[in-house]
Amino acid sequence: MSFTLYPAIDVRDGRVVRLRQGDYDQETRYPGEPAEVAARYAKAGAQWLHLVDLDAARAGGYTLAPLLAAIKSTTPLRVQTGGGVRGEADVEAILAAGADRVVVGSLSVREPELVIGWLQRFGAERITVALDARQDESGQWQLPTAGWTQASGVALDGLLKRYADSGLQHLLCTDIARDGMLAGPNLDLYRSLIEIAPQVAVQASGGVRDSRDVVDARDAGCSGAVLGKALLEGRIDLAALCAESAAC
Repeated sequence: MSFTLYPAIDVRDGRVVRLRQGDYDQETRYPGEPAEVAARYAKAGAQWLHLVDLDAARAGGYTLAPLLAAIKSTTPLRVQTGGGVRGEADVEAILAAGADRVVVGSLSVREPELVIGWLQRFGAERITVALDARQDESGQWQLPTAGWTQASGVALDGLLKRYADSGLQHLLCTDIARDGMLAGPNLDLYRSLIEIAPQVAVQASGGVRDSRDVVDARDAGCSGAVLGKALLEGRIDLAALCAESAAC
């Protein structure tokens, strides 16, 4: 099975940032313009980029179309991107700006029938469903929305089955408790998702610390891994990882 590395750039107020467990009040800013960071990742050998509009994720209205167009015109990167997708017009606009895949988060939880329709209209290869999960006291994985600030009452396993039965190809799943924490990816979670929907390519997101975590995610059956804080802080040598694992 092929395995893909997705260097991540989260953008807020035009800056490259990371949030701690999705908390907008716990932000770390990193040097470099987003386009410059993307170019650096491309030079290191990355083939894909995961680009997130954090402003839109909370307020709606994707704002990174100019940045996306710039990245696509100056690098060979393929880009999956999202944040603030609220309707079909947003998907159309993001694809028109050059996205290879549109990431749909909260709406995938709130209006699954709408998103299932997009899988059919735009093609399942063009949509990444992001189901970001938090484990409740009973051990069930729940899916908060609106930048992880609102409870939805929707369980991860049931919704994944619904999407898998409707032709979903790409799932990005973040264990919110591990996001930005450098605690290692939740391999048990990903193994359970792959067991539920073996035909879906699962991207591990949240907690990756080093190259060993990337290998572990691949060995657990994931199709790829999103690299955020560890990459920005120099804990992962992207060029070496690409060369060694052929994962880019």
